[in-house]
Amino acid sequence: MAQTESVAPMESDKLDSGVYKVAAVVVLGAIMAILDATVVNVALQTLTIQFKTSFDTIQWVATAYLLALATVIPITGWAADRFGTKRLYMVAIALFLVGSMLAGLAWNVETLIIFRVIQGFGGGMLMPAGMTILTRTAGPQRVGRVMAVLGVPMLLGPICGPILGGWLVDAVSWRWIFYINVPIGLVTMALAWRLLPKDSPEPAKRFDFLGMLMVSPGLAALIYGVSDIPSAGGVGDAHVLVPALAGIVLLIGFLVRASKVDNPLIDLTLFRNRTFSVAMVTMSLFCVAFFGAMLLLPTYFLLVRGETALHAGLLMVPQGVGAMLTMPMAGKFADKSGARAIVLPGMVAIVVGIVEFTQVTATTPYWQLLIALFVMGLGMGATMMPITSAALQALQVKDMAKASTATNIIQQTAGAIGSAVLSTVLAALLAGKFGVPTNQGQVAATLAIKNPATQHAAAGLAADSFSTTFVWALVLLVLCIIPAAFLPRRKPAAEVAGDDEAARPVTLIH
Repeated sequence: MAQTESVAPMESDKLDSGVYKVAAVVVLGAIMAILDATVVNVALQTLTIQFKTSFDTIQWVATAYLLALATVIPITGWAADRFGTKRLYMVAIALFLVGSMLAGLAWNVETLIIFRVIQGFGGGMLMPAGMTILTRTAGPQRVGRVMAVLGVPMLLGPICGPILGGWLVDAVSWRWIFYINVPIGLVTMALAWRLLPKDSPEPAKRFDFLGMLMVSPGLAALIYGVSDIPSAGGVGDAHVLVPALAGIVLLIGFLVRASKVDNPLIDLTLFRNRTFSVAMVTMSLFCVAFFGAMLLLPTYFLLVRGETALHAGLLMVPQGVGAMLTMPMAGKFADKSGARAIVLPGMVAIVVGIVEFTQVTATTPYWQLLIALFVMGLGMGATMMPITSAALQALQVKDMAKASTATNIIQQTAGAIGSAVLSTVLAALLAGKFGVPTNQGQVAATLAIKNPATQHAAAGLAADSFSTTFVWALVLLVLCIIPAAFLPRRKPAAEVAGDDEAARPVTLIH
């Protein structure tokens, strides 16, 4: 027993070349999916003019992709076990590639929306399938470090997406925001075929079709409802209430049914694990605050400071640099110690950074904002992936596919809710400042800031609205600290000790 600290176990904890090869394939796929979710946003105005349509209609180019993601994610866990993660991952890449090529060839707004749905089906499977492959390959004792690798595109996607999208729209063509995925996807497909480990599909289990008919439309309806809050002007609008309530009813029905049947689409028994449950609560609150704040930051630069989409994206770079500095260290630390010790300081750093934005004005020096963004990035790199690592480390290898599916559902849903909530708060504040209906606040602010006669005063009013909205984001981030305090103080491997399968990394078979 005294030899448990010997060199051999330490060596097995290191990430070998096989794990890095698998990680490279998974990260390429994640980059495609996450960049595509953000790169389109900067092209919406161009697409509105190109297809001679309204902004409400063109928003479906982004919303349809998000809804397709929400619809397909619940099926991914079952499909990974039934058909094998490698096959599923390659099918996801193929769907994404076909959708990307067709979207680039779209001849009207209706076809573009349909092709974005195809893209979303592929993109929705890429992240949970890739996460499952990576965690199975590395094993629970190294999950923190592989999550750090996977976390890079998750944090940098919202930063690099506007930069890439702005450049492609300005310098080339809007069609290339979709065509750019084709060479990346072909390379990813070839590397996946060559490098991903072979896995054997498990014996067929009865697929929960009724559960799928409840949870997939339920998630899609809920996300659609909350995503429509800003344009509808509030929660009370029928366009928000009807789909959101329908989604909630379907999801509650699924939860009741899933607790009573064998092999439900989403395995609720995962939440009997205390560490997993605490991590998911922390993740939910963090995603609400994180994705909401990520929406506000570039919008401030665009609206108040009058920056272009490309410049707004470039101003977000310090945040990405900070995340890249802390993320590898955080992943290694999460493998050797408990998540609490790294997550709590990370959240404090985010809070310190966002405090600066609660005081923001129309003339706040850029150097102050860039330092605040860098500090926030340091915190983000030490937060999101260690939370996920804490959840997955507490489970057995055979549960990774189901856990990855549950994790991605929570991230997508919480992120959509966070974006909708803070967008609504900002819209209401802008509307109050400029004396217009809630759903016209941002348009009125934009027009007033562009008018030389009212520019100075309008920028000040808009900045006040942003600073107040950032206070809401700050409150949400502080609330994250409460469940984070209950994350494990030490690596939760003890919860699966004795399970040889859980303690053993998966062997690569070429």
